[in-house]
Parts: sequence; structure tokens; C-alpha cells
Amino acid sequence: MVRIMKLLSPTAVLSLVALANLIAFSVSAETEKLDLPGARAEVYKQASGDDLYLYIFEPEGHDPSKDQRPAIVFFFGGGWNGGAVTQFEQHSRYLAERGMVAICADYRVKSRQDTTPRECVADGKSAIRWVRANAKRLGIDPDRIAAGGGSAGGHVAATTGICDGLDDPADEHPEVSSKADALVLFNPVYDNGPKGYGHDRAKEWFPAISPAHNISKDDPPTIVFLGTKDSLVPVATGEKFRDDLKAAGVKTELHLYEGKPHGFFNEGKGGTEVFFDTIRKMDAFLVDLGYLSGEVDEEALKAVSKNPGKK
Repeated sequence: MVRIMKLLSPTAVLSLVALANLIAFSVSAETEKLDLPGARAEVYKQASGDDLYLYIFEPEGHDPSKDQRPAIVFFFGGGWNGGAVTQFEQHSRYLAERGMVAICADYRVKSRQDTTPRECVADGKSAIRWVRANAKRLGIDPDRIAAGGGSAGGHVAATTGICDGLDDPADEHPEVSSKADALVLFNPVYDNGPKGYGHDRAKEWFPAISPAHNISKDDPPTIVFLGTKDSLVPVATGEKFRDDLKAAGVKTELHLYEGKPHGFFNEGKGGTEVFFDTIRKMDAFLVDLGYLSGEVDEEALKAVSKNPGKK
């Protein structure tokens, strides 16, 4: 191989090196299109050599040519390092049964694309922008698009509603807003200051990247679920975030779960009873905003549970 390289012109050598790097980069990209029964996958963005998908769950009988339904886009947690797109599959299936278009979003993370929190945030904003830009085709109300997520995914969701800027300059339709109209946050790492979570990784973009440091009166209504034994997000952080939103005149709720750790909202970690409780409170919050109507669908709740015998 070395002898061949010596026989080539400098330009040809550079071309071969570039090709090799491109191939190596393509091989390292690991995002896969998932097969989620009942969901339709659409690419909302191409970045870092990957197609990034949204998995769209629609209500039964949804007719995009006639309907204009509220929507929610969920972002998985994983410390900006990894995570499973399916983390909020149960929530999405439930909300689709209740009449919303519910979406699970993939986004770039360090373990798959060797990215930083900055790219995570940019992808979150790209996802909201794509949904709003395609709202008519999808049968979605462009003024009722919520963002939800847990942990680092909660951070991504919160930035779409609270933090200005940090958009991907390569996005199509830059004239379309990437701002979420409501936030549904499960133990979100929304304080990225020196005493908050992940400051060492996010400090290059601080304070712009930290939702807790960018609260203003135009922020969307927000509900937060937090365990009192969360090792990453202290109760005091959650209470200050709630109080700061209220001081700005923003509708907000904070629900504390006694003795529960980080990630408690996942049924497999916190148990079915707590999982059901968080979904019921999420449902009530969305009813109050006019995104849903009527009562909690207990049958739909049991249907998405991994332990449907629980109440």
C-alpha cells in the first residue's frame, strides 16, 4: 500500500485519504431505522453521516387532510451520551389513543456520533421546526406542538421552549419557529451552570444552553416531574425553576415524588403505580392547556403498561 501511495500524485493521495476518512466516518455512524409497530418513520434531518428519524404515532382515524391535532415530540435521556429512542414509546402510544399526534425523536449523541450537548440541542430544535414546517401535511396544529423528555432529553426539550438561538444553521425553513408551545419534563437536567449538571461539557455554550438561566415571560407552560432522591437534579433546583417561571408569569407545575431516584418515571425503574401517576398528571396538564379533552383513558393506560394488572 505504501509503494502504491508513492506512485500516486499528491492530489490523488489526498483524494484517497479523504475517501478513506469518509468511509470510516460512515461505518462509525450507528443510527438505525427502527420498526415500531403502529408508528411511521420519517427523516427530519441528515447530520454527522446519519439519517435522523421521527417515529410518528397517530390517533386512530387521523385524517391529515381534515384534522389539525395537537402534537408532542419526546426526546430520550442518556446524559447526551446515548439512550434509546423508545424510552417514550409508551407515553406516545397513550397520547395517540387520547387524540394527539405523538412523536419519538432520535437525535445525535456522543456514543453514536461523537457529538456534544450543542448538537443535541440543535437536533431538538430541528425536530420541532420540521414538525411545524410539515404541520399541514401531518394534520398537526402548528400552534400546539409540545416538547417532552427525560433527563438529558428533558434538557433538549426544555431548550426548545426556553433557550433562544443554538439552532442548526443547516436547517431547512429557518423562517419557521423551533420554539415548543408547551413542555413536559421528567427529571430534566435544566440547570447547566457551574453548580448544575454537565457544566464541564456545556460550559462552552453557557449560559445560552442552560434553560434555568434563560427564563423569560414568553416561555411555554411547563410541567416537571422530579424524585426527591434524584442524585443529578436536587429538589432545590426544581423548586427554583418553578418559582422563576412563576415570577415570569409562566404557568408551571412541579410534582415531587418522595424517595424516588433519577429516572423513576420509567415503568421499569419506578414501577407501574408511579408510571401511571405521572401519565395521569401529564394528561391533566394537557387537558388544562386544551391539547386533550375529557378524562384519563384508563384502558389506554393499561394497554401501554408492561404490567397491566396494576391500577
